[in-house]
Amino acid sequence: MAHGTSPSIAIIGTGFGGIGMAATLKADGHDDIVIFEKADGVGGVWRENEYPGAECDVPSHLYSFSFAMKPDWSRRFAGQQEILAYLEDCADRLDVRRHIRFHTEVMSAAFDDDAGQWVLELSGGRRHRADVLIAATGQLSRPAYPRIDGLDDFAGEMFHSATWDHDYDLNGKRVAVIGTGASAVQFVPHVAAKAAEVELFQRSAPHVLPKPDYPYARGAVHAFRTVPGLLRASRWATYATLEPRALAFMGFNRLIKPYEKRYERMMNRQVVDPDLRAKLTPTDPMGCKRILMSNDYYPALTRPNVDVVTESIERIEPNGVVTADGELHEVDAIILGTGFAATEFLAPMTITGSGGVDLNDEWRDGAHAYLGLSVSGFPNFFMLYGPNTNLSHNSIVYMLESQFSYVTGAVDALARSGARSMSVRRDVQSQFNDTLQNRLAKSVWADGCHGWYTTADGKNTQNWPGFTFAYRKATKAFDVDRYDVAH
Repeated sequence: MAHGTSPSIAIIGTGFGGIGMAATLKADGHDDIVIFEKADGVGGVWRENEYPGAECDVPSHLYSFSFAMKPDWSRRFAGQQEILAYLEDCADRLDVRRHIRFHTEVMSAAFDDDAGQWVLELSGGRRHRADVLIAATGQLSRPAYPRIDGLDDFAGEMFHSATWDHDYDLNGKRVAVIGTGASAVQFVPHVAAKAAEVELFQRSAPHVLPKPDYPYARGAVHAFRTVPGLLRASRWATYATLEPRALAFMGFNRLIKPYEKRYERMMNRQVVDPDLRAKLTPTDPMGCKRILMSNDYYPALTRPNVDVVTESIERIEPNGVVTADGELHEVDAIILGTGFAATEFLAPMTITGSGGVDLNDEWRDGAHAYLGLSVSGFPNFFMLYGPNTNLSHNSIVYMLESQFSYVTGAVDALARSGARSMSVRRDVQSQFNDTLQNRLAKSVWADGCHGWYTTADGKNTQNWPGFTFAYRKATKAFDVDRYDVAH
């Protein structure tokens, strides 16, 4: 790459990560950008997850870009359609849309050592070269399907929450819901209001807190729009309220007690039946798995047409679900609320680094990266929302903006130096991840529960063990000395 030349950049995905990354690069003067999107529109997880009741569990003023704030959110916690509309608007007003190639899936990417470029194999047999590759596919892009015998034998209607069949009429139907994660907590009340019978198959009970949601009054929206600094003040007040909760996950267990009390009060108030309450009482420590928020989940489970089944599922038959006690639960439809393959970063793409090293081989013991962004042996390659950058206490958009700044600094360094490639040093990566895993070992996530934060072997590849402002400090400036540079 010639000294002072702006690198060519390929970005995969058009969710918050892809749109925000492109906008930040453009604001820094980089315009040689191509964004690949396999679907026909932007939005990522907010485009795909359009199930009834889909909404965010982070307040809207913080779950949005600091450089593209929106004063007229309709409510404190926005729903899927409003968030999708926001991302579509951002793609337009930040001049990102013209860089997007829709209906184009990246099948594989391989680093060409001689040219110092990434070679992307695209759907339809096409090929694209770029100096820098940025993966913005996120952790929640691939639905996870349960491994249950006979799943493909079911003769009725079956779909995952991320591929909701809106043409299927649930009215009067017998419905089985498998899974009790964040999606199920949101859609079960809507299914229960329509279906004749709902059987909710629960492997483990989640902790559910009341959701402090409300619509914004017209006067409040007007004030956010017209009073200088008010919207940004609301954003930072929200951040300041959420950020201290990080301590509760990092070994300061007494700090989670108020949330346990809040959960217990809501459970006792909304679930009167002691047998049902016993079924819905979690056995894992609070925070070990994702804490959920809903005001209508528990009331939905008390409806006479809803039954919570805690017997494990043995198999699926053409006409229903068979549990370990031998009972056949006959149903017309099965809805899978089984979440996403979060620990399988970048799958099903094949990413091949310097010297032909396969990223899957590099990650055979679990995904890892320096700052969740760079992997040694994979030059000029960056991930957004990569390993160990997920949060349980604050907004991922804040984390993404920290990553935008760091990656832009890396691209600037490439342009200034005229270097062909930069790859994070292995000793730097190892030291970072050793420290990270030591901190995770002292966290609530290490208390023995099995959820989507950990691999099958128990390694936490998802969560950031600490404050988001600490992550922002760590990513504030790109340090080229931590990278091997090839000219």
